[in-house]
Amino acid sequence: MKPFFPLFLSLFALILAGCGEESDDLPVDGRDFDGVGYSDPAPYTGRVIDGYLKNARVWLDIDGDSQYTPGPLTVELESGTEVTLASGEPTALSGEDGVFVLDIGELLSNPAEAPDLDPRDYPLFAMALPGKTVEQRRNGDQTIEDAYMMSAPPGVRNITPLSTLVRYRRLAGASPLVSGSGSASDSLASVNLLSDYILSGDERAHAYARAFARFMASQFPFSDALAASDADGTERILSPRAAYLLGLSLVQNAGELVELVDGAASQGGYDNVDVAALEFPEVPLELADPLLLTAQQVYAHPENGGLPENRSNLQVSAELHFDYSPDGRLTSVSANGCMMPSMPEMARLINVGGLMAALGVQWLPSISLSLHSRTAYEAEGSAVDERLTFDWGEQKAYFETATSCQEGLADGSELGGPAEITYAWVMTDGQVSELSAVSGLETRTLAPDYTNSAVDPDAADASPLFNGYRLQADGAEAVSLLPSGGVSSCALDEGVEAAGHVVSAIQPYSFDAPGVPAGFEALQLELDTRGDVFRLLRYTFADPVNAGLDHVTADGGFDWILYYAPQGAPNYVDEQPDLITDAYLTNVRTLASCGREFEDVPSAIFGRVDYRYQRLSEYLTGLVE
Repeated sequence: MKPFFPLFLSLFALILAGCGEESDDLPVDGRDFDGVGYSDPAPYTGRVIDGYLKNARVWLDIDGDSQYTPGPLTVELESGTEVTLASGEPTALSGEDGVFVLDIGELLSNPAEAPDLDPRDYPLFAMALPGKTVEQRRNGDQTIEDAYMMSAPPGVRNITPLSTLVRYRRLAGASPLVSGSGSASDSLASVNLLSDYILSGDERAHAYARAFARFMASQFPFSDALAASDADGTERILSPRAAYLLGLSLVQNAGELVELVDGAASQGGYDNVDVAALEFPEVPLELADPLLLTAQQVYAHPENGGLPENRSNLQVSAELHFDYSPDGRLTSVSANGCMMPSMPEMARLINVGGLMAALGVQWLPSISLSLHSRTAYEAEGSAVDERLTFDWGEQKAYFETATSCQEGLADGSELGGPAEITYAWVMTDGQVSELSAVSGLETRTLAPDYTNSAVDPDAADASPLFNGYRLQADGAEAVSLLPSGGVSSCALDEGVEAAGHVVSAIQPYSFDAPGVPAGFEALQLELDTRGDVFRLLRYTFADPVNAGLDHVTADGGFDWILYYAPQGAPNYVDEQPDLITDAYLTNVRTLASCGREFEDVPSAIFGRVDYRYQRLSEYLTGLVE
């Protein structure tokens, strides 16, 4: 087979080629094991070190998937020539003093057919196996209890927690470790991260390595599988993206770990640091590496003064950016310009614990049509005019604004100080039973109604896509949206099955609010439920705030029309097929037939929202300094 090179590796190819971060050169005083040089054709030797590790699985990762690959493995060279390794990637268990010996005989080719594969071109990996791998210590050997995986940059043959940090820092494009840039960076810059610190007696490096190993073991999800009696470390249990996320987490948390070790060493030296007694950070990871909504660009400012407007004449009025923790949980939404926080959408997110990918259809759109949004967007200074921040532990969220879009709310021209709106929620049986929003103007309370929720009937664990609710303002009912039946499928029109968007199901509901005209008591969601998708295509609602603006001409309400990547399109994702690409805000239209091909993008609109997504790994990589 051809080598599998993960998508994220391509992002860092240029970084790898020119990175001048930590030096690969090792001390030449005769004490250190030579972890870089290589001259003999076979065997390829090195060491696995936390302390020295015996019975750790080692392999040369030739196909770039961060897992051991058995044979036959076909490698395609840059010239297009294919070389087949009958036995797969060279692998072995480490022996005494952590020494491993890899047979690289199959990497040597007939010169008339193809050049040799140079083992120095590929990274080494090592897996510590619980119950099997033994760490050699001064006070006696100790069997490893929890699995963890280490790696080393191509050409480096000491596989340690420190070499793992070096490799993933390079993959993530981290800035060089130099003295003077901070305490943790100073500490790491003071040690040789690629050496055999046991042989050289570098207690500081060894203490850091012990801390890194414990942290990596705390995040590794497959200890139980590798503890099985028949497990030997050749199991393919980690995806390439999961392996990268584990390494990236070490990069992001190494500074805090180093500071903990330095603090403990100040009491009695690095050789006396009890790593097991240190209070390490708990960092949950989402190793599935989902695509997450990371930005929305909002077009809702008319060139000609009024809305609706031809979609080609709308200007950008706001940009929203979504921030996440390493487990894919939304932590905040920041707006350059104005946003309209949606309490029903917040409730939907809270019901899945803040994990955006669990929503399926991520973050249904809501926008401000205020002309002040464009003014804030274009203003010099801070690029953040409004922010919604979640405190999941306290079950609260906070909205701040420095704009004139939220009339009567802003307490200054900059963010900071008390939040203008504080949200709090109550959970009952794992679902939001009440969501309140308290501001200086009023208190709003949302009570979701889960009757006839639009859930996929074929997925028992599906999350609600569109719940009913009742919204009160200062104790008086302001809005109610109530489904009046379940989702019902319909016969498709002839010839529409292959269309990108088809209204294949509907769900009736009513919408009531002060000033809502007749007809809102007989609305319907339009859905596409063919195959594995469950997509909301259209829903109707009233919005007195936006509809009441002087430059807006709306017939009592609006429609949101949603479009998705068609199956087979470059941006279609098999495991996440329900990601919105574009949303359009239009006038309310009359009910149309079920079973039809969904209409093309409208021309006259009030606003448009473009959705942008990133893999969690790509997003987290962008946070690395």
